[in-house]
Amino acid sequence: MSIGRRWCSVITILLSSWLITSCGDDPPNKEIQQAQQAIDTAKTAGAEQYATDEFNGAQDALKRAQASVTARDYRQALNDALDARDRAQTAGKDAADKKAATKTDVDRSLHDAALAIVDARARLRAAENSRRSPRTLVPVRRALADAETHVQEARTAFDNGDYLDAQRLLATTRTTLDENVRIIEGAGRK
Repeated sequence: MSIGRRWCSVITILLSSWLITSCGDDPPNKEIQQAQQAIDTAKTAGAEQYATDEFNGAQDALKRAQASVTARDYRQALNDALDARDRAQTAGKDAADKKAATKTDVDRSLHDAALAIVDARARLRAAENSRRSPRTLVPVRRALADAETHVQEARTAFDNGDYLDAQRLLATTRTTLDENVRIIEGAGRK
């Protein structure tokens, strides 16, 4: 091998090793941006409400990645950024699944609540026709009117995509309806 070729090989090896070592000194900005985009996408999908633990884990991992960049620990920053991206993507998928399941449950609960109101109204009419004490039935009538209002509010929340609020409203409404049906039935036994 000639001296020129040896120098060329030595220079190529030195240049390659310099490039390899210098690449490790760059912060993982692209991965951090990808993680931030994945977190933003998960947030849009409702991960804050429906996949809270995984979403918070993604945010924490992103903060750790940014802190590692500040400390110039780029390897750890890369690992944390990739972890944040993966967690955010998982949170987005989980949120979409849970949101769809909640939507189905709330739709069923809206239907059940409407039927429960119709049933309670029928029982109230029967109690009024049997000349039960108005003092007992007036609060029940008010409670049924409030229940109808809450079901309408739940329907509005459902139509706006706020399934958790609709679910909360329907749960309290259903409890109120059940209590008032018991009051109506109890008034008939006296």
